[in-house]
Amino acid sequence: MTADLFAYEFLRNAVFASLLASIACGIIGSYVVVKKIGFISGGIAHTAFGGIGLGYYLGINPLFGVIPFSLFAAVAIGLLSRKARVAEDTAIGAFWAVGMAAGVILIGLTPGYAPNLFSYLFGNILTVPADDLWMIVILDFCIAALTWLFSKEFLAISFDEEYAEVSGVKTTLFYLLLLCLIALTVVILMRVVGIVLVIALLTIPAAIARLFCRSLGAMMLLATMLSALFSLAGLWVSFQLDLASGAAIIVLAGSAFLLVHTARFVIASVRGR
Repeated sequence: MTADLFAYEFLRNAVFASLLASIACGIIGSYVVVKKIGFISGGIAHTAFGGIGLGYYLGINPLFGVIPFSLFAAVAIGLLSRKARVAEDTAIGAFWAVGMAAGVILIGLTPGYAPNLFSYLFGNILTVPADDLWMIVILDFCIAALTWLFSKEFLAISFDEEYAEVSGVKTTLFYLLLLCLIALTVVILMRVVGIVLVIALLTIPAAIARLFCRSLGAMMLLATMLSALFSLAGLWVSFQLDLASGAAIIVLAGSAFLLVHTARFVIASVRGR
């Protein structure tokens, strides 16, 4: 297995991308699960499609279009829901639809051959170039550094935002910063599992880890390990069976999620007797 995975450069890049993406997934995914903002993550992910269209239209690396587009969407959704008193689901739905539509229009306006959008919608980790790996490293570093610097503030707004505000924490500012970190994580995971499936990899490992951990730090560590396990196992399965890599990763993660909860239900039922 190991020899096969490292036999070609594109497979080595895929393995490294899986491991690097797992760091962001484990850290930010834990906040997403604890704060129950998975729907916002999905909205940012789908809005990011507009950034892909912008990148192709300008003739630059799509990731350079996705990053500012995703950050703008994260801040706009947060401000609309917090300051303009727009219902959160309404703001998410609007940006979700407009982002996808803008991406389609911009790609349609791009002269020449239309790119293969399947890899961005459902992921194709086998196409990650070495240059993108360095960008993922930088994004990982930013995410890890900011969550470490403001760990107390993020912890406060994740578990009791009202108490955090009374205690003097600038809850709106740190909520917007958290959404921006989610946006950066979406950019990373987009290359692994695609826009459509990004919310699954962002939440499933963390949701499983939460069942076995009593602290947020331990949850992040276990979620990172589970994300790496699902990504590498899904990559190997897709390589052996010629399947879509992103879909294979999510199917394995989802199966593990169902298996863990089924086992917990069975154990609880037996003890209840």
